Amino acid sequence: MLVRDASDGCEVFMMRRTLAAIFAGGLYVFPGGAVDPADRADDVAALCDGRTDADASQRLQVAEGGLGFWIAAIRECFEEAGVLLARRPDGAFVRFDEPEVESRYLAHRSAVHSGSVRLIDLCADEGLRLATDDIHYVSHWITPIGERRRFDTRFFVARAPQAQEPLHDEHETIASLWVRPADALARQARGDLAMIAPTMRNLELLVPHATADEALAATASLGRPPAIQPKLRLDDDGRVEVVMPSDPGFADLPELDQPRR
Repeated sequence: MLVRDASDGCEVFMMRRTLAAIFAGGLYVFPGGAVDPADRADDVAALCDGRTDADASQRLQVAEGGLGFWIAAIRECFEEAGVLLARRPDGAFVRFDEPEVESRYLAHRSAVHSGSVRLIDLCADEGLRLATDDIHYVSHWITPIGERRRFDTRFFVARAPQAQEPLHDEHETIASLWVRPADALARQARGDLAMIAPTMRNLELLVPHATADEALAATASLGRPPAIQPKLRLDDDGRVEVVMPSDPGFADLPELDQPRR
């Protein structure tokens, strides 16, 4: 979740997935994707600020490779939204407000997206360090047992750098907008912005905060987020509904062990 300050409060950047997507087609989401092997390469940590694989792994409660989730978050933001959470040698975030620089990084974005260049090699060539210290882990969601496609997903929040304007890639995502979290949820309730439960719950984390500073301070102080794994339940008409851990009767539900429609 990329956040920024606007005249009427804190905003978050959202994108609409292509209608052809196998998962969540047409829905509004945050930049994201899978952790690639290159995100966990041995030479990645040397260019990361303020976070080691050991403390990242402890935070995520995994044996090793936790830093790769932060790297994947940075890479996917760059690939999908054109935002690079990286600093120059003077400590300032890289800026794209000069035409030559913007053009160069558009080419970098395409190369990273195609896999022909690793994000870490791009940073080494440009003299950049990855801002892993300013990216906060906020939630952990696991798809219910019984779904045909299942995901184990970590969510993060970071401030969008100045002089970098996010934009969807017209491939995996087909529209984008900056929106106040409360407005996004209101539009979802009206049917204007379709989204799934994890997206809505993460928006709810941001709603109480009037500024990006407040949102980042609050998320930085979160304890270790528990894994949230909803369950599936058949209603009286034989349709499958998703039941959240906070919903009545959740603890009494068995897991559905077979995909059902």
